[in-house]
Amino acid sequence: MPKTSISAMLSVRHGAKAVEFYKQAFGARELFRLDGENGDVVAQLAAGEADFWVADESPENKNFSPESLSGATTRMIMVVDDPDAVFARALKAGATQVWPVTDQPYGWRVGRIVDPFGHHWEIGKPLQ
Repeated sequence: MPKTSISAMLSVRHGAKAVEFYKQAFGARELFRLDGENGDVVAQLAAGEADFWVADESPENKNFSPESLSGATTRMIMVVDDPDAVFARALKAGATQVWPVTDQPYGWRVGRIVDPFGHHWEIGKPLQ
């Protein structure tokens, strides 16, 4: 019996550029990709064992990017062994720091970035 899973699908403008950003920023690899005749992309990516989807926005289907909404409606939480390294790699790839990676009083080491497409990512790990 297949396991139940939930994966985010991030609506973006410029899907092909977004796929390349996530590869550079998070070392993501493509599991599936469909390129439309008009240049739109739908892609399933994996960062480590976690998968997520990226697709060009389609307002006709009520799928809007953060750029169209003037903000994101969700945050992505990425748990990794070395949040400092992943955070730095994301910044180098073009993300913008919201707040740096620091030890938080609630038991996590975490920082927050916004990617070039308007999606917010909290990158961290629980403290031991």
